[in-house]
Amino acid sequence: MILQQWWLILAAECIFTCISSQSFLPKRRCAFQVTPGNNQYTTGGNVTGSVQLCENTQCCVGYYLLIDGQPEVDILACDRVEKSCPDATCKGQTHFTGHFIKCMCHTDLCNSKLTWTPELDKLTHSYSVDEIVKTAVITGALILLCFIIIAATCRSLHKEKNENPPLLDDYSVSPLCSCQTTKTSKIDIANIELQQIVGHGHFATVWQGEYQGSVVAVKVFSAGWKHKFTAEKEVYELPLMKHAGIVQFLGTGRKPDENSWLIVLQFAEYGSLHSFLSKHTTNWMMSLKLCQSLSQGLSYLHSDLHRHDVHKPPVAHRNLSSSSVLVRADGTCALCDFGCSTILRSCSGHRRLQSHTANVGRAQLSTLCYMSPEILEGSVNHSSTCGFMQGDIYALGLLLWEIWMRCSDLFEGGIVPQHLLPYESELGDNMTLENLILHVFHMDKRPSIPEQWKRLPQGSALQELLTDCWDYDAEARLTVQCVVDRLVSLQPFDSP
Repeated sequence: MILQQWWLILAAECIFTCISSQSFLPKRRCAFQVTPGNNQYTTGGNVTGSVQLCENTQCCVGYYLLIDGQPEVDILACDRVEKSCPDATCKGQTHFTGHFIKCMCHTDLCNSKLTWTPELDKLTHSYSVDEIVKTAVITGALILLCFIIIAATCRSLHKEKNENPPLLDDYSVSPLCSCQTTKTSKIDIANIELQQIVGHGHFATVWQGEYQGSVVAVKVFSAGWKHKFTAEKEVYELPLMKHAGIVQFLGTGRKPDENSWLIVLQFAEYGSLHSFLSKHTTNWMMSLKLCQSLSQGLSYLHSDLHRHDVHKPPVAHRNLSSSSVLVRADGTCALCDFGCSTILRSCSGHRRLQSHTANVGRAQLSTLCYMSPEILEGSVNHSSTCGFMQGDIYALGLLLWEIWMRCSDLFEGGIVPQHLLPYESELGDNMTLENLILHVFHMDKRPSIPEQWKRLPQGSALQELLTDCWDYDAEARLTVQCVVDRLVSLQPFDSP
């Protein structure tokens, strides 16, 4: 026991020394120059003339526009969040389909001079010896400390387990492996009558049909998209997946003669949220009902539930858009389209991601304009579910904006704008991945919030909620339950 304490003390001292040596470094000075529309970089530190004193990082950054093959300054500033920047000089690499050059460096005013030729883009950047040593020392110390803590914790838990066997309640971890789905609900397709096509998706065609005397929606996947059928079916068949905010799953079937697969769902009378908003405006209470039910459904999808011997793992939607949300006759929303979703499973205490979209391109993974900055840039950590869920929150913020932009009470005395997708007014209805990356990731732009909202009782709360959902920093975004709580707090407000 004494030896373990000494190891803990030594490891902690090592980590403290390494971190302290970084904490007391003088603040980095970076060249500062920004073009109009890039004012967000002023948050990186105090600016005096053409020099910025960094508050949050030791890295300087430079963005250069390539015009006729020559780089011209777009942004010179402190980076806004801490990142790895091993180079002492600003070595440029092309980004965003070859239209921009980006460089990062860790010495004073290093971003004022760009080192770049087209050939340099083909070279890999090597880390300095100092950076390697620092990283190795910190990493080694952290691994050692974690190993010691885990060993001590396991020993303590093992002792406690023998002395006090745990009691299981409704939300305790199931002793069974939670990598099981509910029993497959197969439907005899002879009992399904397909009546008319009500929607076309990238992976399937949606029919209105009749089953056992009720109107249903039938999603038909052709042979080439069987893997999407399998992925979506698996999400619907998870235990405890029944919730008012998720479309009711009735079963699956197969048409062997046409080699196609069917998913049968509850029919939503108003169709997709996109279709509903294109045809209807709402008042304040109707829009709030749409927003609350939508957020509650996503909250349930993200939740990790343990009830008796049954487990519903968290699920990240990953394709959230106004086309993957349905609107029922009572004005509530229900999530659907889980073919791109990721399930966070848990077996014997070990967590693993299960995704059927690991190798799918970004443009196919989700509707283009709903992709978060980190997904557009390709920096999401695919070994962590948090990144995917944070991407869902970004898309949720855009959906709330879409709903409120069709609320007549928020435009009292004016004309309610026609329904547009996020960024459609800025980038047009034929927006490209390249333009979206420049607008959302590089320029950090978001859908415009109408000026008249600021004069309304709800205005500041709406604006704060939206900006906290679509924050550039994924870790700074709200959790979906926090979104639900804030929407509920809007309820007492009177309509404008």
